[in-house]
Amino acid sequence: MKAKVYVTLKAGVLDPQGKAIQHSVELLGYGGIADIRQGKYFEIALDDSIDQEHARAAAERMAREVLANPIIEDYRVEVEA
Repeated sequence: MKAKVYVTLKAGVLDPQGKAIQHSVELLGYGGIADIRQGKYFEIALDDSIDQEHARAAAERMAREVLANPIIEDYRVEVEA
């Protein structure tokens, strides 16, 4: 089983790395870009002995307590069997 965790900055939080990426891609000739925001992606391999409900709960807890800073970041968890 695999859990995927997507972590992104909250809407009101400044993203200087995203701005730097936007500037770079514009210099490469990509136009029409209003904004770029960067984030983090985690793939967590889970033991198959865990049922999907417990796997999701564990991944949610990891995201909330370790992978994301809840003050400035949001997260989304997906679990694949």
